[in-house]
Amino acid sequence: MELILVRHAETAHNRDGLVQGRADHELSERGRAQAAALARALRDRPVRAVYSSPLRRALATAEAVAAAHGLPVRVEPDLTELDVGEMEGLSLPEMRQRYAEFLQRWLSPEAPGLPLPGGESLEACQARVWGVIQRIRGAHPEDAVVVVSHNFALMTVLCRLLDLPLAGFRRLRQSVAGYSVVEVWEGRTLLRRLNETCHLEEAGLGVPEWRREAAR
Repeated sequence: MELILVRHAETAHNRDGLVQGRADHELSERGRAQAAALARALRDRPVRAVYSSPLRRALATAEAVAAAHGLPVRVEPDLTELDVGEMEGLSLPEMRQRYAEFLQRWLSPEAPGLPLPGGESLEACQARVWGVIQRIRGAHPEDAVVVVSHNFALMTVLCRLLDLPLAGFRRLRQSVAGYSVVEVWEGRTLLRRLNETCHLEEAGLGVPEWRREAAR
């Protein structure tokens, strides 16, 4: 199968560099334009199904892609983002001020097993999202499928697909409205594209790197 992993388009929280987990934000005006550019970029692919997180920013992105193929969006609750707990809505300076000790541990190899304060661990996030990917693989073994989700959720899936340790998520990037393409066969995984954003650059909708970092 061809697995097309899409991160939702921009919200105001992405734009402003605020932590965004389970809070259900809508796309910004720029985000809606990004979703439309993404849909154009994927419209010629032989997509047979579109799956999405239930959060509005992901669902709106998925609906734009699905409409270009005349498909419904299949909502999977377990594709939702990592539960960031008490860090929801904070800026990077605020996190450093309030959770300096935790952030030191978060940058260490033990990060995957650490629940965020009041939230979820990367290991728990990976387990639930990977369960969805396995079900999708079973339902569409020969198809091209779009999966629209979130930053941390997608990083954990890419680590699993590429056989990287979960602490290796920091070696990967997936920009808002960017997509990665992974071909999956029994016993073989091939990364075709990682964090494709040409469609955004061509439309003048690319996200500056400092904003990408702030959104993490």
